[in-house]
Amino acid sequence: MKRYLLIIYILVIIAMAVATIVEKYCGTDFAHSHFYGSWWFSLLWAVLTAGAILYFIRRKVKRFSIIALHLSFVVILAGALLTHLFSRNGIVHLRLATPTNTLVVQRDDNSTAEEKLPFSITLNSFNIDYHDGTRAESDYVSSFTVSDGNRNVAARVSMNKIFEYRSFRFYQSSYDEDMQGSILSVSSDPYGIPVTYTGYAMLFFSLLWMLAAKRGPYRTVLRRAALSRVAMSAAIAVAALCSLPGKTRAATVLPRETAEKFGELYILYNNRVCPLQTFAIDFTKKLYGKPSYKGLTAEQVLTGFIFWGDEWCSEPILKIKSGPVKETLQLPDYCSVNTFFNSDMGGYIIGPYVEEFYNGNSDKFHKQVADIDGRIQLVMELRHGSSLKIFPTTDHATTTWNSPVDKLPSYVGTREAVFIQNVFPLLYKDAREANSWNMNETLGNLLKYQRKNAGTSLPTDTQVRAERMYNAFPFATVLFMLNLTMGLLSLMVTIYRLNSSMGSRKKQSGKPALLKRTVSGPWWNRSALAVMLLSFASLTLCEALRWIIRGKVPMGNGYETMLFVAWLVMLLSLVAYRRFHIILTFAFLMSGFFLLVSHINLMDPEISHLMPVLNSPLLSIHVSIIMMGFAMLSITFICGVTALLSDFLSGFGGRSDRSVIDGQMDGLRLLSLLFLYPALAMLGIGIFVGAIWANVSWGTYWSWDAKETWALITFMLYAIAVHSASLPWFRKPKFFHIFMVLAFLSILMTYFGVNYFLSGMHSYA
Repeated sequence: MKRYLLIIYILVIIAMAVATIVEKYCGTDFAHSHFYGSWWFSLLWAVLTAGAILYFIRRKVKRFSIIALHLSFVVILAGALLTHLFSRNGIVHLRLATPTNTLVVQRDDNSTAEEKLPFSITLNSFNIDYHDGTRAESDYVSSFTVSDGNRNVAARVSMNKIFEYRSFRFYQSSYDEDMQGSILSVSSDPYGIPVTYTGYAMLFFSLLWMLAAKRGPYRTVLRRAALSRVAMSAAIAVAALCSLPGKTRAATVLPRETAEKFGELYILYNNRVCPLQTFAIDFTKKLYGKPSYKGLTAEQVLTGFIFWGDEWCSEPILKIKSGPVKETLQLPDYCSVNTFFNSDMGGYIIGPYVEEFYNGNSDKFHKQVADIDGRIQLVMELRHGSSLKIFPTTDHATTTWNSPVDKLPSYVGTREAVFIQNVFPLLYKDAREANSWNMNETLGNLLKYQRKNAGTSLPTDTQVRAERMYNAFPFATVLFMLNLTMGLLSLMVTIYRLNSSMGSRKKQSGKPALLKRTVSGPWWNRSALAVMLLSFASLTLCEALRWIIRGKVPMGNGYETMLFVAWLVMLLSLVAYRRFHIILTFAFLMSGFFLLVSHINLMDPEISHLMPVLNSPLLSIHVSIIMMGFAMLSITFICGVTALLSDFLSGFGGRSDRSVIDGQMDGLRLLSLLFLYPALAMLGIGIFVGAIWANVSWGTYWSWDAKETWALITFMLYAIAVHSASLPWFRKPKFFHIFMVLAFLSILMTYFGVNYFLSGMHSYA
């Protein structure tokens, strides 16, 4: 029976994985009707549940913590069934001052039907709230009245703030372009939600119980004496040398001090008000790939394009990536803006390709063309002045930031208008005459003007200082190079020490000779610990600065979550270091890897306001817990890789004792288990919190979105590995490590694959 139960379990996982891919190419409705909502998918879950119950009865399982844990899944599935059978979901389209009681629902065959609500709803107002001085939405708010017979109830719905009346829950979904109408999602699930939430609560407490139970499997792992003597043997050799480019003189620029004073101004950029220095750094990095150019600061590069645009358009500052564009057009590594303008070739030489891209041709060549075109447009917008929104005007607590070429609002007084119109002509004149004193005075007056007229839109002094400190040091870049280097060095030192010991003695006190506390030597352990503490403190400072700048927990995009999971890996290693010195090696490698991943092109390091739907404390808790689980599982992955490499390399040299290698692999298995159990608890609790957030934000606690589906797949895959009592293969270290390495692919799919290759409500992450 055990074998058949495992087969059904794996079939469920495969079905969910296939469904997410089918959804990508056939649409959400098709995936829900042919997979998630199909009779055979429900039958698989039913058979799996019934089989698990029967297996528990036959095995006569008596440990209450284990029974409660598995019973929680039965309750959750029962709640899902009740939701499927009895829930009602639809939308209500409201127009201003027009009562309606019509609910539009979608049937299983994807057709729509109208149903009557037992009350009517009248929209009183719909408003979009913006962050001060920006056009970045902070919230969408619908105010309406529910009329139920002689009873009138005032209601208000916004993002993450629902309204519940009788058995109906109302969520802000969308709105009409004319701002005279609002679209509300409506759900009614009187039976499924209470049952499912009960199951989630049981899961929450049983997972914690699993970790705390005195006779439970996790406490058993902790008592294994061998854990304090885990060692490692692997062979990884990497050498990397980086040369710094020489600093040659570029085009005409402002003196550094004057350029820095320009960077002290404020600008509306990326839908938030920030120091102009931030805009300059992002501008330079987008063009050149680095925050400086030939020894010049980002502020000098930016002001160079502003005041000496013709010169700088001839400067080879556009970095051209390897690929079909570079090969087809025979471009060098760095080009000037003028390279792409040639009258003999019809003007803008990539113009036809750009047009083809926006007409739907999105192969690699055209994507690269679009990237180059986007960077050239940045230069054009800067030279035109449209991107320099540095002039705030405020009327009735509403602030608008204007560029030098914008038409000023009608409420702007003559004196202010004259000042705005004359600032840049004066700056141009002083720049070309090299009159730094006058220029500094004009910039000082402009800064005073900003502080006077920006209302409440300016960041606080603390936020400005934090952002300037953040801009001054490339935390992630330095730390990923440092941590990866230290990880590789630690491996090499460990390998050397291990090989030295293997030739002299095979066993020590009944245990393999390799199993000793300080494999790499006390001096190296102290050095590695010092570097880890420095790296952890630096990344903590980076996270704190981004928190201060944003004003929210920095977990709003892929870049920030990569930083967070790297931080968690380092934190976990420092907590476990006293008992397991070898953990530092793993932590250096994995944190360095996550920091390296944060640099890939799809990761956006820019700090911006969160989408309204993401502005929820539940989201921060959900992401934090999930990322903590992923961090722990990353350590199990590196343990697996290390063990398999150790096993593979044990056949070379002729000095390896099989018992030594086996003991070492078992020690790494125990170390993996030490992190696997709490990681499963974190994933389970994280999914539970995420379900609550989804219910508050989207009106449903589970919608088979690709991200949540793959999170469930990941949880189910790793859960297999803790069933060693029923599955003896997992008591074999080699099989266990192979499984942990392969299972890590589900994490990569959950985090990266869903975001960049699939679709769904989490595609913004």
